Amino acid sequence: MSGTSVDGIDAVLTEISGCGESISVKLIDFIHRPYPDDVRKRIFALFDKPVTAKELCQMNFLIGRLFAQAALEVINKAGFEKADLIGSHGQTIYHDCIGETGCEFGSTLQIGEGAVIAYECDAVTVSDFRVMDVAAGGQGAPLVPYTEYLLYRSKTQNIALQNIGGIGNITVLPKNCGAGDVRAFDTGPGNMVIDAVVTQITKGKLTYDKDGAMAARGAPCQKIIDEILSSRFFEMPPPKSAGREQFGFDFSAEFMKRCQSLSAEDSVATATALTAQSISLSLKRFVGSKVDKLIVGGGGSRNPVLMAMIAGALEDTEVITQECIGYDSQAKEAVAFAVLANEALFGRQAGMPSVTGASKPTVLGKINLVDN
Repeated sequence: MSGTSVDGIDAVLTEISGCGESISVKLIDFIHRPYPDDVRKRIFALFDKPVTAKELCQMNFLIGRLFAQAALEVINKAGFEKADLIGSHGQTIYHDCIGETGCEFGSTLQIGEGAVIAYECDAVTVSDFRVMDVAAGGQGAPLVPYTEYLLYRSKTQNIALQNIGGIGNITVLPKNCGAGDVRAFDTGPGNMVIDAVVTQITKGKLTYDKDGAMAARGAPCQKIIDEILSSRFFEMPPPKSAGREQFGFDFSAEFMKRCQSLSAEDSVATATALTAQSISLSLKRFVGSKVDKLIVGGGGSRNPVLMAMIAGALEDTEVITQECIGYDSQAKEAVAFAVLANEALFGRQAGMPSVTGASKPTVLGKINLVDN
């Protein structure tokens, strides 16, 4: 897994038995490998400027090799010779399924060639999970809610799971829910705008606000936050998904213009509060029932200032991290794509129309077979 923050590759080794509601998942090992600086710059170039077919093609295979190396590394670290099955989300390059660009249909592109991973690791590999849902008229995101339904649902509590990667996304599991009762959508920027502000302010010396240190020294500007939260994306009801097309370079540049009169610390605090308030607003605006427990994962869960802001905005909800219930925040999404790969192999429909808006449930992922 590599998310919209483009910080690196998360690789997990899991032991899975069964499928669907009878599935059992055990995390064996986990690693995070940052992208080399030159590779990260080349990925960002794919976002920020026109590229040739040659550049895109080469990066597709390069990212595939880097994913394969990460998979082999976590397998070897755990003392195994090989994996039986690999699931790879890839690196999102473009995602527009809410009509922002005026196209009459949605589209999404993740690179990291699955055939390269299958060949290098000598293992059946499932990749390209989002495209079938988009083909069926869905948002192609979020996909993790299917796995959250399998692993986190409760008979007695309304549970919500908030991931804070580059983009924030939430899954709501009403107590004693069935698969058709699950609701999930992207809440807005996660770490993406915070990272962009920190990078610009420090002229690239820092790329994120470690432990929320800069935000802790600042005060958010509520006027700026209110103006942004009144824009189309935040008022639009689910299903909806987002990416750099909504909250990337252009959005961050406009955000910095709004913050011209603020100090560096106040600007970072404002970006952090924007993420927190977009989450609380999403729950209050689009979730009908009270949420008893919000379980936060992703890199943002390691930002204590952001976590405190979320908890402060949701006074009647218990706000905890994945670690509080024995899981790993950073490994969670990579585990999800291992589960989705397993479901694809069983031919199970992991696409959730109640979440993505697709016309029907679909089997997610393309399967790359190997000779053995």
